[in-house]
Amino acid sequence: MNNSKIKQINIASATKEFLAQPHKLLIDGVWVDGVEGKTIESRDPATNEVIAKVAIGGRQDIDKAVIAARNAFEGPWSKLTHFERAKLLSRLARLIESNTDLLTEIEVLDNGMPTNIARLTIHNIAEMCDYYAAAAQRIEGTTTTPPRHITDQAEALTYTLREPVGVAGLIVPWNVPASTAVLKLAPALAAGCTLVMKPSEETPLSALLLGQLCLEAGIPAGVVNIVNGFGSDVGEAIAQHHDVDKVSFTGSTQTGRKIICAATGNLKKVSLELGGKSPVIVMPDADLDLATVGVAMATFFLQGQNCMAGTRIFIHDSIHDELMERVKLFTEQMIIGHGINPATMIGPLISQKQWEKVQRYIEIGMSEGATLFSGGQKLEGEGHFVQPTIFTDCTPDMRIVREEIFGPVMTVQRFSTLDLDEIARMANDTIYGLSGSVWTQSLSTAHSLVARIRAGQVSINCHGAVGTNIPFGGYGQSGWGREFGQEGLDAYLETKAVTAQF
Repeated sequence: MNNSKIKQINIASATKEFLAQPHKLLIDGVWVDGVEGKTIESRDPATNEVIAKVAIGGRQDIDKAVIAARNAFEGPWSKLTHFERAKLLSRLARLIESNTDLLTEIEVLDNGMPTNIARLTIHNIAEMCDYYAAAAQRIEGTTTTPPRHITDQAEALTYTLREPVGVAGLIVPWNVPASTAVLKLAPALAAGCTLVMKPSEETPLSALLLGQLCLEAGIPAGVVNIVNGFGSDVGEAIAQHHDVDKVSFTGSTQTGRKIICAATGNLKKVSLELGGKSPVIVMPDADLDLATVGVAMATFFLQGQNCMAGTRIFIHDSIHDELMERVKLFTEQMIIGHGINPATMIGPLISQKQWEKVQRYIEIGMSEGATLFSGGQKLEGEGHFVQPTIFTDCTPDMRIVREEIFGPVMTVQRFSTLDLDEIARMANDTIYGLSGSVWTQSLSTAHSLVARIRAGQVSINCHGAVGTNIPFGGYGQSGWGREFGQEGLDAYLETKAVTAQF
């Protein structure tokens, strides 16, 4: 491993020690090499330097992990009460809190996100563990009226049980790796499932560190298994495996379709959190000071590498020019750099491949006739950095408007109408339906417009208001099901109806 750039970056000794240790697969409570003995390099996207080498697995490793998960599910893990599982999740939350600095720096180095965002996500994942620890203690069935043809014969009782789905396959993306890993892991454990997790090959390190913390928390062997690898191999093997009862996937809509096809063999349950092209609607009475920052960050948060990014901006004619000048000024003052620098607001994209994709879309936008209002210039030097880019004079048919770019590219459209149905039609002109926001000082307008927008999460005078207790998911091709909140737990539970005649 080349540590030359790591030594130049101001990171803690604990981070350096973690990066230097072997990074293997976690199967049945033991860290092991993959059957084929292969490794991949994990790189800091801000410098392109190798920061760690990570073992990767294949289909044989998935078979071993699933066997371990099945044995644990049918063995000691099934004997634990709701309260005992809750205690384990609470222990994990405390370990996450005590390792906040380490987890934060690993997220920054492996993913490229700014430190302030990484630290926030680590606080959030401790909160997730606490939330689902409490939820585990409230898993309850109900009683209801027995069927008439039973009660006609004798007295009877009908009740329901909430039981774990079984072995869950968790496929985690690279854009917020620690957060998404725990978002799936915590409710799965609370429900009583066991799991096989595949981190992204781009960002495996935080999941491996979480695996260490799971063992330290006392979670039994085989309950949490982590197999690094590529989606076309490890991810597909999880989705196809006949002894996996459920798969939860976060990623692109294109890959989501493949997950669905692969899961049909045993008709496993599937949860999908997929792409987005979220609308941001700025009405003529919007607070421009609030909207300036809100519109910019809706697009450029996490370098635009987030599924709920507000990349389709709709601005009323009466305020368009003033607001866009404000957004441009704010955007051009955003500090671009290595995420370790606490002043950084825009970090690098995840990889050279992603950088090339975003640059192609910027070229497409110019060729389609959109006005390059700000940014769009290639940045010199190391790392996969892209200037925050704003296109104005966009039209609904442009590819940059219709397709998910997953980078810091904003598309702006004007509108002149005050007809809320017409505005909603513009906002809903997409295959996606994940998020969105409305900016106005009129509560009546806000709630009326929100009711017309086809998306799973819509905010008023803010964007991306995601919280552990708030269900999150999409309409249309943005996915199936919900994560976070009680609905996130329900995704890992089955309901059994029982009728007893006596």
